[in-house]
Amino acid sequence: MAEIAENGKAIESVWDYPRPPRLEQVEWRIRVVHGGATIVDAPRVQRVLETSQPPAYYVDEEFIDMSFLRPSERQTFCEWKGVATYADVVVGDAIATAAAWTYRDPTPSFVEIVGHWAFYAQSLDECWVDDERVVPNDGMFYGGWITANVTGPFKGAPGTSHW
Repeated sequence: MAEIAENGKAIESVWDYPRPPRLEQVEWRIRVVHGGATIVDAPRVQRVLETSQPPAYYVDEEFIDMSFLRPSERQTFCEWKGVATYADVVVGDAIATAAAWTYRDPTPSFVEIVGHWAFYAQSLDECWVDDERVVPNDGMFYGGWITANVTGPFKGAPGTSHW
């Protein structure tokens, strides 16, 4: 029987996550709040599980208030998912630069995240999985969300790039 964390979910080690990463849908409520506004309130999401990293959650646009997202010039490349494009999260004077990203034309293994966005908990006021406030992943390279059921150590902090 799996060990259960205080949030009621089975404990997962990021070192048991696969490489290449795996995509899975979960029926967990995901919320993002910034500048006092609710940006995301989703009853289900896709999450990416990759060795050494906390899960990244990809939310369907139908659950995002897209009026708070402003396109950014930033782009990055992931060997598994392809080219990511970014958006700033803007709520009045509360601006989180390049705090959301999406894959408009991902690789075939990740086609299910077309029309979905992920969010850097490091940049935003509040990110939630069900009723648990997320702890952001260290650094700004990975956008994983740490919850009570996810154990590390986690890649992303200074000095971990060689792992």
